[in-house]
Amino acid sequence: MNGSIRSPLMLAAASIAAAGAIASAQGPSLAAADAMQTKLARIETAAKAPRAPGRAPLRTSFSEQEINAYFEHHGEDVLPPGIAEPRAGLEGRGRIVVRALVDLDAVARAHERSVFDPLAYLHGSLEVVAAGTIAGADGRGVIRFESATVADVAVPKTVAQELLRFYTRTPERPGGFEFDKPFPLPARLQSVTAERGSITVSQ
Repeated sequence: MNGSIRSPLMLAAASIAAAGAIASAQGPSLAAADAMQTKLARIETAAKAPRAPGRAPLRTSFSEQEINAYFEHHGEDVLPPGIAEPRAGLEGRGRIVVRALVDLDAVARAHERSVFDPLAYLHGSLEVVAAGTIAGADGRGVIRFESATVADVAVPKTVAQELLRFYTRTPERPGGFEFDKPFPLPARLQSVTAERGSITVSQ
């Protein structure tokens, strides 16, 4: 899977991570991970094909179980070094809660820190938790910030934002992604809708 698919939809969510009850009672399975991989491949193929006039949008849904299984079995292939054990919870009305172990030393070393910078005092791989909403329409998406914690301690939006920028950097977007700032959806996606237990995209 290339960066066009993973960048805003999977990478951004996994990079900032958050705790919370996962609605699905079933644990990750290889079958669910493979199902998501097949769907991602279909989206990528459709993005490269000419769109016929009047063609109905291609709608693809990813269940919470598929997303978490995909992280479990393929996370090392699609996530940047420094992100481990990501899990996502889809709570309805666009709200997403994700968690992961995040290497904070790598972020702290990115530039010199002042004594007033919280990241100057956070070290090692700690559980980072973030909650917010995700939505997309007319070919543009947005991730809106709600809250974040590091090792169960609440942190300001500025800290979560720096983590998001650092771990979503790509050659095409060296500054990474930002909360509350619309971005072009990848793979010619037109909309993103997050409901309880699933995310649906149209293309």
